[in-house]
Amino acid sequence: MGQTTAEKIFAAHLRDEPFPGTKVLDLDRVLCHEITTPVAIADLEWRGKDRVYDNTRIKAVIDHVTPSKDSKTALQAKMLRDWAKRHEIKDFFDIGHNGVCHVLFPEKGYIRPGFTAIMGDSHTCTHGAFGAFAAGVGTTDLEVGILKGVCAFREPKSIRINLTGSLANGVYAKDVILFVIGQLGVNGATDRVIEFHGPVVESMSMDARMTLCNMAIEAGGTCGICQPDMVTVDYLWPFIEGEFANKQVALEEYSQWCADSDADYDKVLDFDVTELVPHVTYGYKPDCVKPVGEMTGTKIDQVYIGTCTNGRIEDLRQAAEVLKGHKIADSLRGIVSPATPKIFQEALAEGLIQIFMDAGFCVTNPTCGACLGMSNGVLAEGEACASTSNRNFNGRMGKGGMVHLMSPATAAATAITGVITDARAL
Repeated sequence: MGQTTAEKIFAAHLRDEPFPGTKVLDLDRVLCHEITTPVAIADLEWRGKDRVYDNTRIKAVIDHVTPSKDSKTALQAKMLRDWAKRHEIKDFFDIGHNGVCHVLFPEKGYIRPGFTAIMGDSHTCTHGAFGAFAAGVGTTDLEVGILKGVCAFREPKSIRINLTGSLANGVYAKDVILFVIGQLGVNGATDRVIEFHGPVVESMSMDARMTLCNMAIEAGGTCGICQPDMVTVDYLWPFIEGEFANKQVALEEYSQWCADSDADYDKVLDFDVTELVPHVTYGYKPDCVKPVGEMTGTKIDQVYIGTCTNGRIEDLRQAAEVLKGHKIADSLRGIVSPATPKIFQEALAEGLIQIFMDAGFCVTNPTCGACLGMSNGVLAEGEACASTSNRNFNGRMGKGGMVHLMSPATAAATAITGVITDARAL
């Protein structure tokens, strides 16, 4: 019997199996940010174990509230900053160099096919887009990862999602993953890895694949995984060209992590997305999804474009294409946050920032702040936000606020009209 991608990675990284079914894996990366890591740092200090297993494999960033908004968040940032300096963690990204973690770390080339990675953040599943196994973990697992470079998992079964057909103009990866979550339900992939296959995925850019994998957790998935191919190699080439004679050799090496044709899956689901239309959420769960036409006219108070789901350059281009030559409605406010300084610079060079500002958007620095209701775009009670983020939980962006998840194009169209709008209508 063949193996899934996750099974191959587990077998290659297995350190120990202390109990039947519990796998202790060696870690290639331990990723850290200032919200969850300081708790782990403080506990390790208290236990007299203020050490790191390998300061070259640990990557850290201040990204959730940046710059700090108050004394508490300033202390969290200081704890991470001091810890990174104490342990000479070279790949630490502070104010001015920082960006949203799940965009910044891939952008730096830190994630490769076949890697294992953990972080104290549920959307770590994003990195599976590279053919890696990446999972969000709790404080104890993060501490062990920092200290010993290992993490224990129950080996997850995999669900295979085959995406066939081709996407219509104006339909994007965000629409695909919202549709898939609507089909699976928020618990449909619990303790499972979601493997994305098919010609639709193969034709997607790495930006789009990261959007798919980013929201695997919203269906309960441990990780979302795409198969490494030449698109993966092209994205990574600036970082790996010294390791391989050419791209074809790199592809052959990375292809070992692709699932076998006879791999055993917990479930296989086939979706022809040729007729798929843009989708948006309603209610307070990510599987509360409807075609945009069924939500058209819903009043919006704020539009937010950014986050680890849709704050990449491809996303900003899609939104700017809709916005160009338009003004946002007087009835709402628009906020855009390019996810990293590099993306901000690219958007500036391409004239996208000018388009956003001419339309009436507020352009902010890279930050996670608004997505989880901590800064740079928190909602007031009773307000509704059209957001390109990944979570629409009750109070997610502010107590009493409503979040409607959608693609950057749909968000941009909504900003123009003041109500949820299908961008294709404009």
